[in-house]
Amino acid sequence: MKKIVYTKNAPAPIGPYSQAVRYGNLVLVSGQVAINPATGQFESGDIKSQTKLVMENLKAILLEEGLSFAEVLKCSIFIKDMNDFPVVNEIYGGYFKSEPPARETVEVARLPKDALVEISLIAGIDA
Repeated sequence: MKKIVYTKNAPAPIGPYSQAVRYGNLVLVSGQVAINPATGQFESGDIKSQTKLVMENLKAILLEEGLSFAEVLKCSIFIKDMNDFPVVNEIYGGYFKSEPPARETVEVARLPKDALVEISLIAGIDA
């Protein structure tokens, strides 16, 4: 059975999608960009500040389902400039203390709100 996941502690969707969807033992979290959940405004800072906010938004959505980054199975990272990869990777890595998930990182021409980074993930719930 499909369940829509929503928390006020992460940005409200800016289009026709959900923050996340729980389906069985999976939670599929939509791509997050650096939108401040308290203001709904895009934070157009540097790659470091954007990545930190994206990871915190993902964390808030996971917490809504009682999960942490330890249950993340797969992440997709989209970055505007592959030269920013070392900074993104360092911040991202700080959220995965052990057994990091599968992942891909792709450079893209443009992201929503002209963001520098967007990250989505899939987490698993033990039955």
